[in-house]
Amino acid sequence: MRNTWIDKRRNELPPNLDYDELGLMVGLELHQQLDTERKLYCHCPTVIRDDQPHGRFMRRLRPTQSEMGQVDPAALFEFQRNKRFCYEFYNDTTCLVEADEEPPHSIDEESIDICLTMASFLESTPVDEIHPMRKIVIDGSNTTGFQRTCIIAGGGKIRVGEKEIGIQTICLEEDAARKIADDPTGNVTTYRLDRLGIPLIEVATAPDISTPREAEEVALALGILLRSTGKVKRGLGTIRQDVNVSIEGGGIIEIKGLQQLALLSTVVELEALRQKSLLQIKEELEKRSVTIGTIEDQIYDVTDIFDKSDSKVIKSAIEKGGRVKAVKLPAFAKLVGREIQPNRRLGSELSDYAKFWGDVGGIFHTDELPKYGITQHGVDELKKAVLADENDAVIIVAAPEKNCNDALKAVLNRAREAILGVPAETRTPLPDGTTKYARPRPGAERMYPETDVRAVVIDEKRIREIEKNLPEKLEERRIRFIREHGLSEELAGQITKSLNIDLYEEIVENVDISPTLVAVALENTMISLNRDGVPTENIPENQIIAIFKEVSSGGISSEAIPDMLTFFANNPQADFEEALSTTGFQKIEEKEISRYVRNLVNERRDFVEKEGMRAIGGLMGVAMKDLHGKADGKQVRELLMEEIQKITSE
Repeated sequence: MRNTWIDKRRNELPPNLDYDELGLMVGLELHQQLDTERKLYCHCPTVIRDDQPHGRFMRRLRPTQSEMGQVDPAALFEFQRNKRFCYEFYNDTTCLVEADEEPPHSIDEESIDICLTMASFLESTPVDEIHPMRKIVIDGSNTTGFQRTCIIAGGGKIRVGEKEIGIQTICLEEDAARKIADDPTGNVTTYRLDRLGIPLIEVATAPDISTPREAEEVALALGILLRSTGKVKRGLGTIRQDVNVSIEGGGIIEIKGLQQLALLSTVVELEALRQKSLLQIKEELEKRSVTIGTIEDQIYDVTDIFDKSDSKVIKSAIEKGGRVKAVKLPAFAKLVGREIQPNRRLGSELSDYAKFWGDVGGIFHTDELPKYGITQHGVDELKKAVLADENDAVIIVAAPEKNCNDALKAVLNRAREAILGVPAETRTPLPDGTTKYARPRPGAERMYPETDVRAVVIDEKRIREIEKNLPEKLEERRIRFIREHGLSEELAGQITKSLNIDLYEEIVENVDISPTLVAVALENTMISLNRDGVPTENIPENQIIAIFKEVSSGGISSEAIPDMLTFFANNPQADFEEALSTTGFQKIEEKEISRYVRNLVNERRDFVEKEGMRAIGGLMGVAMKDLHGKADGKQVRELLMEEIQKITSE
């Protein structure tokens, strides 16, 4: 389902991006929570809680060297941020394993079977023995300072349309702790341990995807297969995609943690555009004869120039004892301000580095000045101070002195990367489909063997048992929906490909209601509402089920379904009684409907006498508008026919 603002963003994209010419290559890593009885390395339940935790403790995490004596750059980056971490726990649903006070238990066998089921679906080859590995992660999301992961199978393929996309690996890993709060003043991040350890399956594709739309189709196809196992969790946050994107001449960019499938193709499009734009900037710098050596490490203190500035940011920094410092980027004029994605410029990239490495609020640069309280006179004085001419760009930071220095060193390093083209890095998706710098790409140094968990042997007997009890294939389900549920070919195809397929089957199996009505509501109605800007992803599944139960029992009419869905999309915490009283969709008694229809026909008697039975169409529209979902359309039509026949037979 796609929001209207996503469609609008798509329409704003350059129409001339030729992905074959760009050499676009995309690989996906889908992470899906498994719906198991226990966590991966302990026997706690896999439940997420919103009530008050029973306690908390504090930790600091440090990186360790690999067996080769090397330190992973991403881990070192996180350590240099000097953060402390607060962990919240529950006495009855978390344990000492999550707190890293007790060794991990054996791997959950149910999780392994689910991964082997997926391996069979994808024709992947299972490993002979499962050996967990430790992957260093010290952003606080794991109390241990690492995440346990293990390879279950390798190879395989998935067909999307006429194309086969290769599968590289199927892995099993533990989910991270859930971030609750960030306190920048105390440099403390709070995590909750309820999610830590929930089993995750990771399916990684080969970089065979060559268009943004294809990336979305592959993700959807994998998502449908994962749901076909019948053993995955549902809802926002239970599935997320990491996307690896590169174009010819660019770098491999990893975009992590994308949760909205509808945004995936936009993210890929905008990343391809960003890399193309950065390569154009590289070409321009080459024309200007800029080299790595052109950019000097000189940092200038320009506080005196701005001590009377009207800029609120600069004034506040100086009043708190901070400094204003600057660096010169020779021959970068008009390039720092060049747009590389919608509403993001090369200056945005420099600012991202400054924020993360220097912990500052942002930067100013001369491509955007005078502005923000900085006058032309201030700009002229600044350029004199750093010996810059009209071809140069100057970057300014206002913050405590150490932060200024760290931020501007990061800016200089990022500017040197611009000379080389596209730096390989990890990025975070933003709500509009653009991305921002998150951290350096991790290296092989982050992986080392897990010594506390025994290996698990995968024998032929286990594989045969998995294959003998595979869940129903998607094509078989489609045929069954047509044969048993009476769905049309088109509607059966829609619901089979939909992520709502499990919800559809749950409703049809447990509620006495037309399967066609359910399928139309979950597919056509929900998509239509979403296009109109209704946040349908917020609707709790239990309320969707409750709506159909109410229709089945006669409490509301089927015409009320779109309005009830809209209400719960905007009020996901509301109960059903509140929805009924707020929307006024309680179904009215049959005698009241009869009275209304009789009065309507009598009021329009002249029209009825003139049109005869053809008047039903016109009066039906009036009646359904007046009754507004409080009466069933079939019932209203029958009553209209009855009353009109009385008049026409006189």
